[in-house]
Amino acid sequence: VAFGVQDLALVALAASIAGTARGFSGFGGALIFVPLASTIIGPRLAAALLLVIDGVLTLGMLPDSWQRASRREVFTMSLGALLGVPAGTALLALAPTLSLRWAICIIVLLLLAFLISGWRYRGTPHTGLTIGVGSLAGMFGGIAQMSGPPVVAYWLGGAIPPRSVRANLVLYFAVSSVISAAAYLLAGLLTHQVLLLALIVGPAFGL
Repeated sequence: VAFGVQDLALVALAASIAGTARGFSGFGGALIFVPLASTIIGPRLAAALLLVIDGVLTLGMLPDSWQRASRREVFTMSLGALLGVPAGTALLALAPTLSLRWAICIIVLLLLAFLISGWRYRGTPHTGLTIGVGSLAGMFGGIAQMSGPPVVAYWLGGAIPPRSVRANLVLYFAVSSVISAAAYLLAGLLTHQVLLLALIVGPAFGL
């Protein structure tokens, strides 16, 4: 499918806004980019495109995050992503396009309402719950790269300093991106068109 200059400019604008949110907080780019880009290039291309540009252009955030993050907690949550991401990816690959667009809109609204509510998990993290949150986040990530809100609500309510929470998020998203890339490849979602769009749109996200 060919896209016009105006279409690409709008996708790049959405990427720029999403990249600003991602760089500032460590998450949130997908909540902005995927629903906007989906109206122009479709949900499958939008999700795969964000996976590529976010995965590549946030590599520079990893060294600092590796030092600050609770790596055991991050990799425990990533076990859940191993379950959730393939399920979400299957929905993205197989569901009708119109149904996907509506589903993504509903997910965005629910996740935004959840974040705005201010609810946070105040208990002590434990392995089973951490894996469960990772699985839910992974499913949202597989569908539309929107794995942030469940993880934020889980980690931000504890005694972890905000900068450490941000480091946890960056490291978790890096690991889940690797899982997503494998799942998207198997589902045929990572195509030459996605890589070409990444070269065009990526700089706006990176800046």
